[in-house]
Amino acid sequence: MINRHQFSQSLAFLSLLAALGIDLVIPQVVAQTSIKTSFAKSVAFTCNDSETSIKAKNGPKISIGGKTIYIGYQQVSSQNQDPRIIRFDNGVKKWCRSDYETTIDDGRGYGLLWDGGNVLYGVFSSTGSQTGNDFRRFAKNGWLSSYGNGGGAKVAVIAKINPTNGSVSTATFVTAKKPNDGKTNSLAITNLSWNGTTLKVLADSWWSPRRADKNSLTCTGSSPYKYTAIFTGDLTKVNSASAVNCR
Repeated sequence: MINRHQFSQSLAFLSLLAALGIDLVIPQVVAQTSIKTSFAKSVAFTCNDSETSIKAKNGPKISIGGKTIYIGYQQVSSQNQDPRIIRFDNGVKKWCRSDYETTIDDGRGYGLLWDGGNVLYGVFSSTGSQTGNDFRRFAKNGWLSSYGNGGGAKVAVIAKINPTNGSVSTATFVTAKKPNDGKTNSLAITNLSWNGTTLKVLADSWWSPRRADKNSLTCTGSSPYKYTAIFTGDLTKVNSASAVNCR
């Protein structure tokens, strides 16, 4: 118990700190936000598979505090793959999405960024626009709203996802653009990072990477080029874009 003399001394000490302009720092427990990324070769699974069987395939996944999200694809026919993403909480399936892309495009999930809370991005592949439901319906306001001209070249799609149910709020295609004919060329994302405001995208881009204004960079040497683009968090705009050996 603090007596009157000790209390008076404490008040005097606090008054002295205030007079000197010194803030008294009281230790507190501060929650730490953990941002993790995972990029790997895409693996096949279904929404009915157990977490044990999906985990054993060693595909891209992020685990934070007993919650784990896996991304990959399902082989829906002999020549068609559709993306899959699934979340388990302490071994119990919370949700699984099989409706992002259901066309004959080759769609596979191969990358994730998650902070364990509300920030979740998924990375997928696309080889062209096909009739039916694909990522274009999510990317209407994205930096690139579609695959573009041509087909066959494998490009990337970034989707912003609600971690509580797997629904996509927004997306963008990320592609290269051939300067000679304007057709879409290959691009593969290798990593993501998040600073709370913008999404930094690292990728391998074939001839030629795009500027922030979507036109082709002028490059020397051979593909792939190491590409960096800084996206706004809603994926509607690229603030800056550059590539090694390109201007």
